[in-house]
Amino acid sequence: MSLSDRTAAGDGSGVTQTGRVFARVIGRELPFAARAQGSTIWDADGRAYLDAAGGAIVVNIGHGRQSIVDAMENQARKFTYVHGTTFRNEPLDAYARAVGKYMPVDDPVMYPVSGGSEAIESALKMVRSYYLARREPDRTVVLSRWGSYHGNSLGALDLSGREPLRRPYEPWLGRFGKVSAAYPYRAGEAAAHALGDVDLLIAELDAAIKDAGADRVAAFVAEPIVGATLGAVAPPDGYWPAVAELCRRHGILLVDDEVMTGFGRTGRWFGLDHWGVRADVMTAAKGAGGGYFPIGLAVCSGHVYDTVMSAGGFVHGFTYSHSPVGGAVAGEVLRIIETENLVEASATKGERLLSLVRERMGGDPYVGDVRGRGLLVAVEFVADRETKRPVPRAAKLTEAIIRNARESGLLVYSGVGCADGTNGDMILLGPPFVVTDDEMVSIADRLGAAAEAAAIQTGVVS
Repeated sequence: MSLSDRTAAGDGSGVTQTGRVFARVIGRELPFAARAQGSTIWDADGRAYLDAAGGAIVVNIGHGRQSIVDAMENQARKFTYVHGTTFRNEPLDAYARAVGKYMPVDDPVMYPVSGGSEAIESALKMVRSYYLARREPDRTVVLSRWGSYHGNSLGALDLSGREPLRRPYEPWLGRFGKVSAAYPYRAGEAAAHALGDVDLLIAELDAAIKDAGADRVAAFVAEPIVGATLGAVAPPDGYWPAVAELCRRHGILLVDDEVMTGFGRTGRWFGLDHWGVRADVMTAAKGAGGGYFPIGLAVCSGHVYDTVMSAGGFVHGFTYSHSPVGGAVAGEVLRIIETENLVEASATKGERLLSLVRERMGGDPYVGDVRGRGLLVAVEFVADRETKRPVPRAAKLTEAIIRNARESGLLVYSGVGCADGTNGDMILLGPPFVVTDDEMVSIADRLGAAAEAAAIQTGVVS
């Protein structure tokens, strides 16, 4: 009897037991995915969708890679699971040796987990364990930025400054401090919690450290280039070197969140590479597994690791951390990125995509800014270009753009609340690094048409 037959048969009580999947979205019926290849996904009805978002900015090496399926199968035939307290496994050890040279961390030591939120939680515990080992238990303050996104578990959400996601859970949040976003487009706007001048940003962070007590601050956590919340927002040049120097001066750990920006997404191996800065602790996920297997990485420097271990070990763990299949997949993803020069491809194709989107949409009256690094490109929409007044949330412009784009066979990634935590609409593009030039032309054209129609449909323009 098949699973569907057993489900329909019920449990003999006369009541049919029909379990359901808790949907990620409400208000629309989603099609079933059937297959995917390169930058295209087909649904069960045979309709093709150009995946301009890489899912959730995850698919970097492209869909349908047979060699990764082979790597999964080869490892699964040997063993799929051993507990990390009982065995090491060669796929992870080999991966750590291979990937370490690319990480913006000195003598990196990685703790593999199942995704970005787990990586952030692990990184925070590394920070705490480091200071306990140093006999500095009062270093409990962690600072992050408004307009940031670090994950959806409660600790990671509290660290985040993404107000629409925080709002339902505010009674359970509040342990971490916040400073302004490094957001040049909305610099000086109080509602955006944004600054754009390096001196002002560093002065504010320094003041926050001193207000909390420099000997009580444990870490500063930030994305090198903000992705999901603000949309491909890079800080002003000079910001990251100044942050690193400030953290060193106060004996604070610098935690670099590369969950979205890592593994070539911004045209460098990691986002911090744009400024030549090294972190004490780093997180990565998404591009590490390329969408083929859930894997995240919490990485600390050799110094942090040795300090933690000197005190007897790391009190932490997840059932599915240290996955051998995850290690095999991540190793093959890394090999593909290396041998196909996909980091370089992201850089050159990203310049092309940014140019195409600016050419197609940059002059539209409802487009405030088009920005990006590598194949991470965003469009921020406004009600008024001159004043940068955001589109009101009630207009639901983003939803209309997504709907129109999907109807044209284009998948994009969206964000809301980027201007003040409630209002402000943006679309983020992050196609696979194997995207072709024809596909990039199509992305720009279809997104431009979807936004133009949506602006009329929602009354943003008459």
